[in-house]
Amino acid sequence: MRIKSLIRTLILLMLVGAFLAACEDMEKNETGFQEAEKAEEQPITRDQPGWKVDTSAITFDWYVNFSWFTTQWGNNIVSDYITEKTGVKINFISPKGNENEKINTMIASGSLPDFITIGWWEDGAKKMIERDLVRPLDELAEEYDPYFFKVTDDSKLEWYKQEDGHVYGYPNASSSPEDFDRYKGVKPSNQTFLVRKDMYEALGRPDMRTSEGFLDALKEAQERFPEVNGEPLIPLGLHEFTSDGNDSLEEHLQNFLAIPMEQEGEIYDRKTDPEYIEWLKTFRRANEMGLLSKDIYIDKRAQMEEKISKGRYFAMLYQRSDMEAQQKELYAKDPDSVYIAVDGPANADLDAPTLPADGISGWTVTLISKDVKDPERAIRFLSYLISDEGQKDVFFGKKGVTWDHVNGEKQFLPEVLDQLQSDRGSFNQKYGASYTYWMLMDTNRYLEWAPDPVAPLKQSIDWTKGKTVNFSRFEGIEPTGTSEAGIAASKIEEEWGRILPLLLLAESEEEFDQLFQSFLEKREEYGLSIVEQHRQKVYEENQQKLSR
Repeated sequence: MRIKSLIRTLILLMLVGAFLAACEDMEKNETGFQEAEKAEEQPITRDQPGWKVDTSAITFDWYVNFSWFTTQWGNNIVSDYITEKTGVKINFISPKGNENEKINTMIASGSLPDFITIGWWEDGAKKMIERDLVRPLDELAEEYDPYFFKVTDDSKLEWYKQEDGHVYGYPNASSSPEDFDRYKGVKPSNQTFLVRKDMYEALGRPDMRTSEGFLDALKEAQERFPEVNGEPLIPLGLHEFTSDGNDSLEEHLQNFLAIPMEQEGEIYDRKTDPEYIEWLKTFRRANEMGLLSKDIYIDKRAQMEEKISKGRYFAMLYQRSDMEAQQKELYAKDPDSVYIAVDGPANADLDAPTLPADGISGWTVTLISKDVKDPERAIRFLSYLISDEGQKDVFFGKKGVTWDHVNGEKQFLPEVLDQLQSDRGSFNQKYGASYTYWMLMDTNRYLEWAPDPVAPLKQSIDWTKGKTVNFSRFEGIEPTGTSEAGIAASKIEEEWGRILPLLLLAESEEEFDQLFQSFLEKREEYGLSIVEQHRQKVYEENQQKLSR
């Protein structure tokens, strides 16, 4: 009896234990479910970085519409750190050849990579929006990541708002009017007039602001220094000639001459400005005097970079950032052989140039494809990159590895800074910092964080400071695409591209005048009035956007 009673008691205790355990499990399951449910129901707020919700591994395809961009993600400090932190890897894609052909082929296919970065002025950006190939960033943010609205600039969102009320792209290197005014005194421009330091000083630092002084200096340089290491000196270097003109001889020269963009509220036709025409005639005279090498009409950027690295140009109307690597090469060989910025072509009153810096349009825009594999993670990663945290990560990298605090401020470690200033290419590969990944860079933060420039780059950067002007209200006024105004503008640009080298090669001033007059007549035929109406309309719309 006692044994049976003991067995019954044991069985009863086991049943009670099992019951209590089951109840406990049920309670745990119920509590866990409720807690998970609460977590799901808890909304992601404007103050909460959405990317932190999910840091599982994911790879996005990111197309960059610049053939020169060959940097990959991974195997450097910054990209590995960001992947470790966010779970996101990037597969960068860039065109092998012609960018327009590549982006147009992709658009025609109707299928795009997850992210696209493209120049804001490029027709492809407009086509992607018109053909419904990209997602509205504001809609993605409202649905998945309101933090986007906290970290973005309202004036930039307003600037890029389309007629349907949506925003499809966010810019890099962009300054709102408030930003521009705040940083105006330290904001540099890329546009410079450069001379080879040793030659310029040997000539007595001639004043090249007037046509006569300009031509005399080129002539004397050619006579005193006919060869550079056994190769002919090139008295003047320009950006490459393209199918629609030459940057050096258009906006670059016009800005050095401080030619206005508008007069009394009307867009000004800078190409017909008398001082601009006179300086084009100065370049024609330079050609007539044998001071314009035939190379400048045919060389592409690769050939120019090779010649810059050899110091073969005496003077250049050129973007300083396009020759930084070559400047460092020259400096390593001979510090006196580098190029320095000086006062170049000027108007009759010798006014200071009016140089552009980053306006509100920025440089590129980044968009998210309608085919994006994970829209939640995409908009959240975009917000992260735009945020102050993301900007610091992309610029500085990982604490203790690329940077540390010095006197309360973030600074690159000495060996990292040394490589940044001596070999940018190797720096990018090893560290990937200082906006190696520039797609969403904030150039105003760069002004705050960047180490002071050193020789040989410092002088040309400093020379431009204080000469910059905010041209935001004139951005995007040129018509593009297949609209009537866009087609007319394209024909006019092609005609200008054809006529510009002929103006310089003209054998006499009379021939120059005839060629220029024929261009003016052609552009009227092609629809200049429609183009001018478009420019004026967009200019006035820009003013309204900027005043909001």
